[in-house]
Amino acid sequence: MKRWLRRRVDDAYEQLLTREISGAPTHVAVIMDGNRRYARRKGEDAPEGHREGSRTTERILEWCQDIGVEELTLYAFSTENFKRPDEENEALFDLLCEKLREFADADRVHDNEVQIRAIGDVSRLPERVRDAVDYAERRTQEYDQFVLNIALAYGGRSQLLEAARDVASDVEAGGLEPDEIDVETIEDRLYARPVRDVDLIIRTGGDERTSNFLPWHANGNEAAVFFCTPYWPEFSKTDFLRGIRTYEHREESWRRTRARRALALLGAVGDTELTEARSVVERFRDSLPTGERPDPDEFETIEGDQLEGSESGQTAD
Repeated sequence: MKRWLRRRVDDAYEQLLTREISGAPTHVAVIMDGNRRYARRKGEDAPEGHREGSRTTERILEWCQDIGVEELTLYAFSTENFKRPDEENEALFDLLCEKLREFADADRVHDNEVQIRAIGDVSRLPERVRDAVDYAERRTQEYDQFVLNIALAYGGRSQLLEAARDVASDVEAGGLEPDEIDVETIEDRLYARPVRDVDLIIRTGGDERTSNFLPWHANGNEAAVFFCTPYWPEFSKTDFLRGIRTYEHREESWRRTRARRALALLGAVGDTELTEARSVVERFRDSLPTGERPDPDEFETIEGDQLEGSESGQTAD
């Protein structure tokens, strides 16, 4: 009876969250943590935890497509994972081979035109995994409706270090001038194909750290971060929607901040720019939900003070 009631409550909460969500991040990145701890709790070996987690991986792809996410990156195997016992890693490599080929052949992947890509130092992986990566990428390389990045043998600082070395080599060889180095120069060397800036990082398993995951694309974009306690095999659609809501709250906060800054800027412009500045502020106000818009009286007070200062020959502080 309790289990039945729990399901009813969870279903109701999921429906409530679904109704509340009005937009979706473009790029979600997930640290799928807790597979081994989940297995230990159930008295099983680590490979069983990874296999259970692979089912969640299939579901989150569907959840992202349902709400309009365009790119999903999954942290599947880090450079630190090479330190784990060989027998554990070998079982995980077998599972990766199986799932990469299964995804590459799945009807839902082709029906939704999902492009599968691997990011990381794939050359460090066993040949059978590299072959599976190549198979998945070739089977889906023409698609562009949704991008699924699988981070394998991945370490964010290692990627940045390699990009920096590549730039330094080009400068030394005379193919690149130092003053020509910009953001695009680095991004072009990080991955073979473009990766969008990350809007939301989700980490399961209870740890509150991002573990060297996509530092260029997440930190540079000041991505929202959602930490949750369920282990990856237990991660539910409700947990996922809570993460999306975290992203939305962050975006709403940014919009309010930009609107308030625009209002404050009115105090620093001359009367010749007031019409244009007022137009900018109105656009910010219109982009916010009604209950979150800056008070119009605040706008009028700032404008009035500015006009009074202009007429008396004074400038605003």
